[in-house]
Amino acid sequence: MPRVMVMATQMPSFLFASLTLLFFFSSLEKGFAFQTRRENKETNNLHQHSHLVHLSSLLPSSSCSSSTGPKRKASLEVVHKHGPCSQLNNDGRTTHSDILRLDQERVKYIHSRLSKNLGHDKTVKELDSTTLPAKSGALIGSGNYFVVVGLGTPKRDLSLIFDTGSDLTWTQCQPCAKSCYEQKDQIFDPSKSTSYSNITCKSPLCTQLATATGNEPKCSSSTQACIYGIQYGDQSFSIGIFGSERLSVTSSDVIDNFLFGCGQDNEGLFSGAAGLIGLGRHPISFVQQTSSKYSKIFSYCLPSTSSSTGYLTFGGAGIGNIKYTPFSTLSRHHTLYGLDITGIAVGGTKLPVSSSTFSSGGAIIDSGTVITRLPPTAYDELRSEFRKGMSKYQMASALSIFDTCYDLSGYDEVYIPKINFVFAGGAAVDLPAVGTLYVASAKQACLAFAPNRDDSDITIFGNVQQKTLEVVYDLGGGRIGFGAGGCK
Repeated sequence: MPRVMVMATQMPSFLFASLTLLFFFSSLEKGFAFQTRRENKETNNLHQHSHLVHLSSLLPSSSCSSSTGPKRKASLEVVHKHGPCSQLNNDGRTTHSDILRLDQERVKYIHSRLSKNLGHDKTVKELDSTTLPAKSGALIGSGNYFVVVGLGTPKRDLSLIFDTGSDLTWTQCQPCAKSCYEQKDQIFDPSKSTSYSNITCKSPLCTQLATATGNEPKCSSSTQACIYGIQYGDQSFSIGIFGSERLSVTSSDVIDNFLFGCGQDNEGLFSGAAGLIGLGRHPISFVQQTSSKYSKIFSYCLPSTSSSTGYLTFGGAGIGNIKYTPFSTLSRHHTLYGLDITGIAVGGTKLPVSSSTFSSGGAIIDSGTVITRLPPTAYDELRSEFRKGMSKYQMASALSIFDTCYDLSGYDEVYIPKINFVFAGGAAVDLPAVGTLYVASAKQACLAFAPNRDDSDITIFGNVQQKTLEVVYDLGGGRIGFGAGGCK
């Protein structure tokens, strides 16, 4: 009996140990399974809400590669002024700090113009005067992207900066009565064109200049020609004769009697380009002057880096899968293209920022502003969430207006949190990786956003954020659209 009793008391102990061991391995297995599921979920979330990109794709090459975008009838090649595809300003002296400093000047001027609601300037004088316009309605200076168009009969090819924040198209003209800066193309000579004519100061067309340039036009005492004057935010300016000429967009698309400025005194930071093509909303802009031909529609795609090319297309033919949002009514300037931003998400997380934060100052899209400027309230939230998503990467020193930079030199591939903008009407647009980081070098890749001074300043959706997107301006339809993968 005692032996039986011993065995009876030992059996439960053995079974208990076995069960305990079985429970331990079962729990361990479940723990591993849970951990695996969690890691898989985190990996899936990472893939879904991040861009996995080769670092080399964010850096420009030393050689030029052409765009793979659509080939359309009225389409021009878009080239970055400071890259290897450009022949305008390719001396290697322009630094990232220079570009960002000029960008900040442009933004300051836009804010100043809109907040103070400046009136028309009255200071444009005759061409022989040394007085320059003190201020104007123009909102651009030295832009980044240019196209080549033909002017005159016979046609002369000219490289013109294009900008959605400006209305008047102008180019430098012989005999350069006061001053012309150095440009790559031969300076246009209207006396050698059979299709050129002056606009007289008595013409109703002359009076349009006041609202297009912010300066009252003047009258030449000797020729009765209409004299325009326009000054930009960086203090660059052009003064000259308002004229009419044949403009060749392509060999088959020609616009007769196109109104433009024939600059006789041009000074400032335009270096290289022959002038500017204005894509604003004023009746004098290219878009309005060609409305019967192109139905007030144009689109463009800005290339991913300065070593590739994009396109600028006029007309609506061939435009594909686009998400549209109505033009905002909040814009306080007739030239600019207003947007209504309703929300932003970073890495799949919607930022806790009210749409009223954006509407308090309004928002515009601008092809000439490099970096998107956000209300400080929105920027702080975006930066915080972005830093969470980039926590595995070592931070680098700040660069100019950027306070969130990373040293990515030890990586071939990087995960970048996706940033998504939502506009009125529900148009949700994922920014590409090249629209998220401004990469000065592998050791200094920065979040490509900056804060305004306060929430009441206008939000500006800049050109870095527009890279590789097809951006469609439909003035007749009162809307703007975005499509992914417009060019590379």
